[in-house]
Amino acid sequence: MMARTVDPAKHEAKRLLILEAAAECFARKGFERTTTAEICGRAGISSGSLFHYFPSKRAIFVGIFELDGREHAELLERANEVEDPVAGLLAVVDGLVGPLSDPSAPGLVAEVSAQAGRDPELAEVLARNEIQLQDGLKGLLVRAAGKGLIDTGLDPGRAAGWIAALVDAAFFRVSMDRNLVVAEEVEMLRLILTRFLNVR
Repeated sequence: MMARTVDPAKHEAKRLLILEAAAECFARKGFERTTTAEICGRAGISSGSLFHYFPSKRAIFVGIFELDGREHAELLERANEVEDPVAGLLAVVDGLVGPLSDPSAPGLVAEVSAQAGRDPELAEVLARNEIQLQDGLKGLLVRAAGKGLIDTGLDPGRAAGWIAALVDAAFFRVSMDRNLVVAEEVEMLRLILTRFLNVR
């Protein structure tokens, strides 16, 4: 009997479908109250298909943030291909806060905060994502300072940490006040960053 071949592109597309459906469910109902049946219903798949891709509900939740890490890496890679490192850095920030326009984003942020303290695997993924992001931002800041485009007196490592913290703060701010206009808040964040960095 021949083994069934797996199309990598179709396999990844199905994984993404499940992760997107699960993120919406977790944002709306929280991790504990969301069932795998609800995720299957949202994704339009059977439970057998779901468990072919993920062994458990928690693995799906962790997978959402592993995907975040891959997307952050792609943002940083593209930014490093831009000649102007400040433009590259602001493009990274725009990409990071892009999900703010998704109504489910604030709920998911609140849920990951609640789950990280009780799930070491999730905490490790989040820590790895944070280190990757801050290292990438630091590299862009070093390039920008080397070109004289920002305040050369700033410590790039500490500045990168504050930029990452401000991005996180934007999500918490929107989650606390659903009446905010996301585009205006993103514009304010860009203004804060350009003044903080003293962009030339």
